[in-house]
Amino acid sequence: MKNDPDRRNVVVTAKGRSPDDRAEGGIDVLGRTHLQGIAERVLAEASADQTEVMIAANDSHLTRFATNTIHQNVSETDVSIRVRSVIGHKVGVASGNDPSDSALKELVERAETVARFQQENPEIASLPEPKPIEEVEAYVEATAGSTPIERAKGAKEILDRSEKRGAEAAGAFSTEAQEMMIANSRGVMAYHRGTVAEVMAVVMGKTGSGYAAEASIDVRRLNPAKVGEVAVDKAVRSADPTDIEPGEYTVILEEEAVADMVFFLGWLGMGALSVQEGRSFMTGKIGQKVTGDKITIWDDGLDPRGIPLPFDFEGVPKQKVVLIENGIAKGVVYDTFTANREGKSSTGHSLPAPNTMGPIPINLFMAPGQATKEEMLAATERGIWVTRFHYTNPVHPMKTILTGMTRDGTFLIENGKITRPLKNLRFTQSILEAFENADMLGSELKMVKSDWGSMATCAPAARIHGFTFTGTTEF
Repeated sequence: MKNDPDRRNVVVTAKGRSPDDRAEGGIDVLGRTHLQGIAERVLAEASADQTEVMIAANDSHLTRFATNTIHQNVSETDVSIRVRSVIGHKVGVASGNDPSDSALKELVERAETVARFQQENPEIASLPEPKPIEEVEAYVEATAGSTPIERAKGAKEILDRSEKRGAEAAGAFSTEAQEMMIANSRGVMAYHRGTVAEVMAVVMGKTGSGYAAEASIDVRRLNPAKVGEVAVDKAVRSADPTDIEPGEYTVILEEEAVADMVFFLGWLGMGALSVQEGRSFMTGKIGQKVTGDKITIWDDGLDPRGIPLPFDFEGVPKQKVVLIENGIAKGVVYDTFTANREGKSSTGHSLPAPNTMGPIPINLFMAPGQATKEEMLAATERGIWVTRFHYTNPVHPMKTILTGMTRDGTFLIENGKITRPLKNLRFTQSILEAFENADMLGSELKMVKSDWGSMATCAPAARIHGFTFTGTTEF
């Protein structure tokens, strides 16, 4: 198998690289020079009117644990190559993960063949021209070089705390180094490298559960001991949960729950295509009030508090875009296609081709307030404390109505104190209405990593009145 020329599932290693491929401050998965060489070989093979190549390399490592035992250490080093060919007003895309000369030639041929068989789309315009890209420090050697022993030590901090309290912990400690290069036949040659680390735990008690997680581009900023303490404490305090009737309640949502809503808001309606197609809550609302005054949301791919990426998947530099400011709808994000429709410039928010979603914000931030969670709790006469949501899905995108479940730490608040654990509840709630009724926001932002790749939302905790719960559970 090793010498099979037709093998396509090739794992790419960093062996044999020259010193030139060593980036200052650390070693890349493949290196800028190597990735640029792949891109240039692709462009040299192309015969289409215009050609784009996206190369994404990653070196990922995962230490997974369950029932208070580490049971898996896995690593993967791989590269993904995606070619987009433009022939007239037709576009074709093909992808693979073999950087050999023969495979790259075949990849280009497939993309061009796909393009020739497409229908003409007069709205398809040119690929973008090169523009200056601001560099952002997103690569941390400590993260890229994290070892299984280091991750195991972090996991042990969680497992020891769980075992001590008679609970069982499951979760993972992951680290990843990533590289991306976007190049096209018009001169774009954009390169970025970054890292990300995450530790998370779900702790099960006899009749309750708790959750905690932290993520950062710098593994040294993570505190597995604190993650373990928080998750174990919630699992213990969640024991023997009680019933409560569905209805409207004041809620204190922790950062993970707020980030979930902000993410869905961006996905459902903060991209230009959703507005152009009339399926966004922002359609016809720019300049109008859509939430309460305390809500300001923006997207910024250069902010190191998230997971920075200075350009999009077309190689266009990312701009900071204010989406909602003090409750007023301000704007949406664009890629090249949607910007050309309106005679505007792309804001640098393209997704990898092909996609039917259009541009979306993937580096979201929500402005903090001035309250601590303790102050929110003390100010609440009766309400429900929510750790996070689970299995959240849209019900009515135009009205931003979501439904999902509370999970891993739901508690009743009475007279400014948490008095008893609650069985999980189903919520059905408009995000915009919830943000209209938010009267207290946390003073700290937390970066919450998405399950969908290296996307993150930085959000505060929030107190919201009139939050609608529509169902109960037996656990």
